[in-house]
Amino acid sequence: MPGRPRLAVLGFVALAATAAGWGCNPAEVAQAVSDALQDCSVAGENEFVRTTLRDIYYWYKELPDPDPKSFSSPEAYLEAVRYKTLDHTYSFITDRASNDAFFSDSQFIGYGFASTLVTNDDWRVTEVYPASPASEAGLERGAHILVVNGRPLASLVSTGDINTIFGPSTVGVVATMQFRDVGGTVHDVQMTKRTVTIPTASLTRTFASGGRVVGYINFRNFVTPATAALDQAFAQLESAGANELVLDLRYNGGGLVSVAQQLASLIGGSRTNGKLFVQFVHNDKNTSKNSTLTMNMPAHALNLERLVVIYTRGSASASELMWNGLRPFIPVTTVGDRSYGKPVGQYGYNFCDKVLYPVAFSTQNARGEGGYFDGIAPDCPAADDLEHPLGDSAEASLAEALRYLRTGSCSASATAQARAQAALRPPLTMQPRFANGWQALVGAH
Repeated sequence: MPGRPRLAVLGFVALAATAAGWGCNPAEVAQAVSDALQDCSVAGENEFVRTTLRDIYYWYKELPDPDPKSFSSPEAYLEAVRYKTLDHTYSFITDRASNDAFFSDSQFIGYGFASTLVTNDDWRVTEVYPASPASEAGLERGAHILVVNGRPLASLVSTGDINTIFGPSTVGVVATMQFRDVGGTVHDVQMTKRTVTIPTASLTRTFASGGRVVGYINFRNFVTPATAALDQAFAQLESAGANELVLDLRYNGGGLVSVAQQLASLIGGSRTNGKLFVQFVHNDKNTSKNSTLTMNMPAHALNLERLVVIYTRGSASASELMWNGLRPFIPVTTVGDRSYGKPVGQYGYNFCDKVLYPVAFSTQNARGEGGYFDGIAPDCPAADDLEHPLGDSAEASLAEALRYLRTGSCSASATAQARAQAALRPPLTMQPRFANGWQALVGAH
């Protein structure tokens, strides 16, 4: 049976365009396909992708029609026919087992860290997940990756092997790494891949600022375990008397729209209760699938008058949907970098041991606004400050968010720092990429 519809995009790592998010229309509208009837030969899989695309694909009119039997895999066929003018990374195919583990349990097989190429000669760690091989090896945010499996960074960048150097997503794969920590000490470590759990609402805290209580949540992915995690985080903020919120989505590639709906409802509360959050618009073959999703009034909602969101190029899809869905009703100020740009979504179609995620619909807010394929520009540009931990009030993006809430204005110095960082950053095509859509969502190794 096909998986639930989601907003999805295959992308890059951390500061660059990490995988974009997915979103779930609660109506299970994808057509049923019996696994028992699937032809799991290469030709059969290719034909399945062709047939599905020609029905549900949002840009089906733009599809070429080469012979599917001439391609070595369904992935190769999809890459050849996708509408690259806009769908350069959004539609993808992934393996079913790892896809289910990610969305059901926020888990993946890997070392447990994410990274970004800050410049061509500076590869940095952006996040390390707890109880992971990377954490046990001593990696931390801001560490400089120098050598992997005996290959220095310059060699990995020049050959493109930075995309594959960490090996397949298989338990037991070993990598050696040399890195320099934030204090300047160089370490040589060895890590072995295993199942890693990514905390969803990984950090919740409050700050006193200008007579207000500012809540802060670092939110990593819109997957099933996030539902309970968000309830707990907002209960904590409610108990602390939070009347402002900084929502840190800087590396969040997205996930389920049902989780985005819950998060928006927790933010807006009575101000947004019953208001339209998102409209799903399909191609002209599937207008009967068009639907809407409204916000509700969950327990622990904060009823906020405004919201500040931190974005980077790694913020996508369901993360961007938060801005678009809430802005007709409360002011949403963005801090950091331009977001990835993904105002479309997918349904997941299971076939054989794989899942096809073709772009199937666009998303619009209550005013009919969407189409932000170039990303959401920051209202207050700020650097992603790898010299400070996430949640530290001295970290550049969080400091700028707190300043905005306190003064209502952006800092010229923060803008200058952000522009300097952006000028040095390699193009997105240079950033490490991932073969699996679920992995690209978090840019995780």
